[in-house]
Amino acid sequence: MFRRRTPRSYGQMASDLIYPRGGWRRAGTYVLHRLRRLPDQPHRIGRGVAAGVFVSFTPFFGVHFATAAACAWLIGGNILAALLATFVGNPVTFPFIAVLAVSLGRRILGYGGELGPQQIFGEFARASAELWHNIRSALGPERAHWGHLSEFFHQIYWPYMVGGAIIGLLVSIVAHYLTVPVIRAYHRRKQKKMAERIARVTGSVPGGPLATTAAHEAMHEGGAAPRPADSPRDT
Repeated sequence: MFRRRTPRSYGQMASDLIYPRGGWRRAGTYVLHRLRRLPDQPHRIGRGVAAGVFVSFTPFFGVHFATAAACAWLIGGNILAALLATFVGNPVTFPFIAVLAVSLGRRILGYGGELGPQQIFGEFARASAELWHNIRSALGPERAHWGHLSEFFHQIYWPYMVGGAIIGLLVSIVAHYLTVPVIRAYHRRKQKKMAERIARVTGSVPGGPLATTAAHEAMHEGGAAPRPADSPRDT
């Protein structure tokens, strides 16, 4: 019933990951809308957002969802909020995140030289290919090569992890304290609208809860309780 009439091809799925059909602005608005409507307490949603944002700054490509869910579970956050918050890491922001994280990590670890986004992601692609080659070599006659993977880990992956953890922690704390009041304000506005809707419905019914409450207040003030307009005594 809810399936597409014409299923998307793998090429369309890949292109949507790089650039959604409605644009990144619309995708971001959708994520914020879903976060506000989550049926959970604001502080739990805030923790989930913090977990998702933090993971977006780590080099755990391919397992960001699983890592964000695990982090949210550990700190008592909303898991769905954590998954939605990983939207912070996307093809538009990843180059900036990677350069900032690797640069900071290399400075902290005492490594020299600056790396651009093309170099960083090029090394990730090369390391992934070499890792896959070594896995296949364990089942065949090919010979495994671990030299480049060792250099990649020390020169890029570990600095990315160190720098990304520091930046991600700071940004996630800010995201948490920005999210909680926004969710609370949304919940208060939603409760106010619901109360107004209930008041309109119950206020239009003679003898309803609001009419009964008004009668009790009048009696406490020493006055007589108001009679409904259609009371038999008035006829």
